[in-house]
Amino acid sequence: MNNLYLFLNLGSIAIPFLYSFHPKLKFYQQWKGLSIGILVMMLIFIPWDVAFTSNGFWGFNPDYYLNIRLFQLPLEEWLFFICIPYACVFTHYALLYYFPDLGLSLKASKLLSYALMLVMLLVLSFNYDRWYTLVNYGLAVVLIPVVLLKKPDLLRRYYLTFLVMLVPFFIVNGILTGSFIQDEVVWYNNDENLGIRMFTIPVEDSIYAFSMILICLVFTDKFYPKSQ
Repeated sequence: MNNLYLFLNLGSIAIPFLYSFHPKLKFYQQWKGLSIGILVMMLIFIPWDVAFTSNGFWGFNPDYYLNIRLFQLPLEEWLFFICIPYACVFTHYALLYYFPDLGLSLKASKLLSYALMLVMLLVLSFNYDRWYTLVNYGLAVVLIPVVLLKKPDLLRRYYLTFLVMLVPFFIVNGILTGSFIQDEVVWYNNDENLGIRMFTIPVEDSIYAFSMILICLVFTDKFYPKSQ
């Protein structure tokens, strides 16, 4: 089924895209900031992806994607960095529209941020030779305090909306990593990660998603702050 990865991308964005024109949500008004955020995010994540693919830290099963590649990445992988962030950022703002008071207290958000950074730094101190863990957690450790300083209100809300996003994350990423299908769409070299799986999903993937979406949110909020 060489169109599975494509279907996962299109299925993820279909409903959020259609509801972007909802007369109450009007998410299309945030496309400018989101587009900039996705571009900035891709400038970080695409070179990372290319380097990891080239070095065999992860790769893609040709049975599940169309035979179109750009810089060694399947076309579907490029679409992943558009479709998934779009769907997740839409989810964030839709949740805030219907639950405007959703969010941790600023104190709780700071404590959680410090705790996450401490845990990741401790993990890195013992696993700095594992490239996926190093780059992934390293980015998050830099990103979290920057957002905490510049946009604390966004972060305290994001901690809760991200928990909701984890539900579709486990479904989509679970399929990509081999849940419910015979083989993985995306395979990982466990020598370059902690080797800890949430079902079939490497534990690092949750932080990967956290940073990817947060970068997009920062720019969406910057160009459309009233949405917060």
